[in-house]
Amino acid sequence: MLADEFEVEIQPVLAKYCIDCHSGVDAQGEVDLAAYQADDQIEASFRVWESVAERLTDRDMPPEGESQPTDIERSRILDWYQRRFVDSVEARPGTFRPRRLSATEYRNTLRSLFGFDLEVSIIEAEQTQVQKSLVLKLLPDDPPGRSGFRNDTHGNPLTTVIWDQYSLLVDHGLSEFFAPQNRFALEAYVGPLEPGFTEQQAERLLRSFVPRALRRPVPPIELNAIIRRVLDRDESEELVDVVKAELKAVLMSPTFLYRGLRMVRVPGQQPVDDFELAERLSYFLWGDLPDAVLVKLAEQNALSEYEVLVAQVDRMLASPKSRHLAEDFAYQWLTIGEIEHSTDNYPLRQTWEAQVVDFMHYLFTEDRPLMELIDSKVSFINPLIAKHYGRDRQQLTDYRKAKGIEVEFVGLQKIKLEHSLGRGGILTMPGILAMNQGPVLRGTWILERILGDELPDPPMDVGSVPPNRDGEELTFRQRFEVHRNNPTCASCHDKIDPLGFALQRYDQTGTYLAPSQSVVTKKNKVVKPVSDSGDRIDTSGRLPSGEPFEDMEGLKRILASSERRAILHNIVERTMAYALCRALEIHDKPVVDQIVSDLDRSNGSYRDLFQAIVLSLPFRETINPTN
Repeated sequence: MLADEFEVEIQPVLAKYCIDCHSGVDAQGEVDLAAYQADDQIEASFRVWESVAERLTDRDMPPEGESQPTDIERSRILDWYQRRFVDSVEARPGTFRPRRLSATEYRNTLRSLFGFDLEVSIIEAEQTQVQKSLVLKLLPDDPPGRSGFRNDTHGNPLTTVIWDQYSLLVDHGLSEFFAPQNRFALEAYVGPLEPGFTEQQAERLLRSFVPRALRRPVPPIELNAIIRRVLDRDESEELVDVVKAELKAVLMSPTFLYRGLRMVRVPGQQPVDDFELAERLSYFLWGDLPDAVLVKLAEQNALSEYEVLVAQVDRMLASPKSRHLAEDFAYQWLTIGEIEHSTDNYPLRQTWEAQVVDFMHYLFTEDRPLMELIDSKVSFINPLIAKHYGRDRQQLTDYRKAKGIEVEFVGLQKIKLEHSLGRGGILTMPGILAMNQGPVLRGTWILERILGDELPDPPMDVGSVPPNRDGEELTFRQRFEVHRNNPTCASCHDKIDPLGFALQRYDQTGTYLAPSQSVVTKKNKVVKPVSDSGDRIDTSGRLPSGEPFEDMEGLKRILASSERRAILHNIVERTMAYALCRALEIHDKPVVDQIVSDLDRSNGSYRDLFQAIVLSLPFRETINPTN
């Protein structure tokens, strides 16, 4: 029994080498290995044991200077991990839990239903940022769930404040929907409004709007009851007012606000029906309700067919709505929102964000290989960041700034990188560099967001890098080496620092300082390149694996080769978690590993990734609790 093996074989090794530092409320890295006793606790915390196995394999833990397990003891834990969390784990879907529409999904869904966006009535200046969406302005931000994404809303309560905001938004939306200036939206459901809104048109509206809002057919007895309440209204009641009341009841219902409540469920594991599949697909790729094509395929029970599902992924990626993947999924994955804190110049900040979003949209929708995230010959620029791209900026079409505007945002244009130094891929984009200033932040971002290695919080007494004392001429990197000499800190910094220092040629705004620009002669002596702070720039490094590199280009080559599998694994895990709207569990691991292997072998693209996830067991099936 694996449970008995843990108690007899594994716990004594942990007690000997790990428990002193990793137990109790003050456990280092918030990893309390003493808390795991029962088998169900061990399974639920598989991420912890995954990290333990990685640290033991890389010999990061125990830290240098502490007692080290023998090779036999180390192998004992790694063999147990392999049997417990790899060999004995079978793929199965997650357990169904109701999930409320996120604020972004709610906004998109109302926009599709009404045919227009609910906007704030305000004039926006070119130099300022105003939230135009009334939905996003009134609804509180969804906190990231355990998956790290805001569409993971399983645990978010429906408070009275949110309920009141829903009511206000629905009232406003329905008022605008029936307003003369928006008659085109109503006529899309009922036909020409001449001479006015009739009972026949009211019935036509309800028969089409209600199933569309609830994302599946509505039983005739239920739909006829809604229509009957409209037709049997009191003489004193206006037709439009009664229709509004019935539509509001639908838009405030749990089956509209929550996903998956209307599917017929039986206890245990089952495939989701085609309407649930259409809903999962549309909210994954579009963040919106299913369109008429998906609904028709679901009505024909054809959507779940392999060829049909693959074709729908291709069709949906070709739609303008697929930009949602870059604006929502990639935006959160890559923490693009942190760019906001990097400058007060709104047009520049908007440009930095748009460059990353445009690039990710390009990767997602133009069938680009997954590893082009790291290095690509394509980028997107406008006049505000053209200076970073040398002669390649000549590809920009002519632009003339409006009179009286000091600086303004204009849309970015796609360019080929043929002459730009130090550019290509996500790591060297100005916005990414500006929001991560300094080697620690930059290295940490690459480690966590690109390589998928989650780091513990730094010690409370971490302090700062001291300046040179009188007479000292140490570079920043040399002073930093002294600062990080603590063995406990070194276990993380050995991973962080090489990645971060590889980017030392980029300043706080992402400007690249080329070697040819920075070599100067002083008293007939060639001096090494210098940074803005006056330090000699040293971009060389060595990864914990022992692989050396001289600069960022050398690091990119290592990332694209020996670190390729780790990057692919991170991309697949994050995309899967976003698609499923939940944190991944141990029984998702076989599926993730298989997708990673397939994509690695075929040099797969983002389109291949999206198709693989949509076709996977966790996406197409569910487990319904017995109660």
